[in-house]
Amino acid sequence: MAHESIVELTADNFSTEAESADVPLVIDFWSEHCGPCKMLAPVLDEVAAEVGGTAKVTKVDVMAERDLAMKFGIRAVPTLIFMKGGEVKETKTGIMMKDAIIEKLQSLN
Repeated sequence: MAHESIVELTADNFSTEAESADVPLVIDFWSEHCGPCKMLAPVLDEVAAEVGGTAKVTKVDVMAERDLAMKFGIRAVPTLIFMKGGEVKETKTGIMMKDAIIEKLQSLN
């Protein structure tokens, strides 16, 4: 089960939850049928637990939210997009380690 602070992004809440966020955030573009996505999920749970209110962990199911996936040019999952102030700062495809994700989020503060 995902950490309670992880926000599932949809077309309806993307603007308020991601673009208007006042802290750095990571968006995990994932799919239910993706093995590496399943391996990354517990890592993101740990990140969410550690960063608390200083950053935000969010997820987009690419099958349910195809328009968001297209908007960001997602071609492979998992893809992590790091944002601050509504702007994409970095995009990483594949699995990242917990410390690398936290370090990236902290560098955006």
